[in-house]
Amino acid sequence: MTDNLFTQNVNPDLLPLAERSRPKSMNELVGQKHFLSEKSGVYKLLKNNHLLNLIFWGPPGTGKTSLAMSLAHSSNAHWIQMNAVDAGVKDLKLACETGRNLKLERSQKTLLFVDEIHRFNKSQQDVLLPYVERGDIYLIGATTELPSYELNKALLSRCQVVEFKKLSDSELKEIFNQTCQKNNIDIEKIIDTEAQNILISHADGDARKLLNILDLIFKLYNVPDEENLFPLSLNALEDLMGKKLISYDKKSDQHYDCISAFIKSMRGSDPDAALYYCARMLVGGEDPVFIARRMIIFASEDIGNAEPRALPLAIACLQAVEAIGMPECRINLGHVITFLASSPKSNRAYLAINQAISYVERTGSPDLPRILKSSQKNQGYLYPHDFEKGFIDQNYWPESISREKFYEPKNIGAEKNISEYLNWLRK
Repeated sequence: MTDNLFTQNVNPDLLPLAERSRPKSMNELVGQKHFLSEKSGVYKLLKNNHLLNLIFWGPPGTGKTSLAMSLAHSSNAHWIQMNAVDAGVKDLKLACETGRNLKLERSQKTLLFVDEIHRFNKSQQDVLLPYVERGDIYLIGATTELPSYELNKALLSRCQVVEFKKLSDSELKEIFNQTCQKNNIDIEKIIDTEAQNILISHADGDARKLLNILDLIFKLYNVPDEENLFPLSLNALEDLMGKKLISYDKKSDQHYDCISAFIKSMRGSDPDAALYYCARMLVGGEDPVFIARRMIIFASEDIGNAEPRALPLAIACLQAVEAIGMPECRINLGHVITFLASSPKSNRAYLAINQAISYVERTGSPDLPRILKSSQKNQGYLYPHDFEKGFIDQNYWPESISREKFYEPKNIGAEKNISEYLNWLRK
């Protein structure tokens, strides 16, 4: 547990670049414009030094800790920071009692920042409740996990959830430039344009990841007799990092080409190729939620009734990806990708709804059959359950248009059973 705001009295040279570069106020924070703007009620309150109980939810390196620290600084609150991984009930109670005593003895606010708050179990979360309720502490919890899954309702009801979003490439570029300026580094002398762009893409919205790599670059730049390395090319940057940096621009053709190859590989029943393209997208920084959503579409468009379990499994995959996030959700993706790619394929349901929509657009809205209208109270309507097969042949179509056949089940997978069943009904 730490209570030294902005690591006071520590030699800056001993701190990582990400820590030295941490913004000291809300105005210095880059990104999160969706709530750090005058349109946001939360922002207006925080700007005027009104502390709130908050849950900061979002990916790493997006400013959660920095914003919490700046709020403590601007409101002159006592700062206590802990990580839920190594903090126990005793630590929590000590922090909360410290806040209570400061409130009673000095009328001073205490901001308790709990990183990875989702790691606390229910009993640990319950310890916070009375202190939050009385205003002994102001709680800010940071989590990368969906709060509604990981935090109990009692604690959530006392906090405002604020979503942090991944930083855009332009926001990372701004942080990159600011950091070089603060450290009196000429950008053009340390890294060429191609390597810089790949580095920002590789950081994938994570400022800490970007700054940790920059830290290595700055240190190497100050090593005597290494000036021949600079400005770093892409190859030199990869040598420094000890890994290949995948070129994958989520706004370019790579984005569309890879997802197209992924879908076509699953459609072609090649699970290995589908896994390859998924891996390529993930390593390149693609949003796994985007991949999971496309899998839901695929389950109905390309598998349909040939394997009825495909759609619910794809939906479950999206829920898992949203709840867990990277890197663990790659396991869920791999599970469902291999199932979808290995399932029998049919696009007959997809074709059928398209044909039905086209037919409606051509024929308009003719009057419905009298026996099907709710106002007729079943007069003349034959109730299928009254018959042996649970079926009776009667007209369900408007009389002014011809009957059409949109759905032609394939003789494959579970759809084969549907075809046989429909034929049996009409014998």
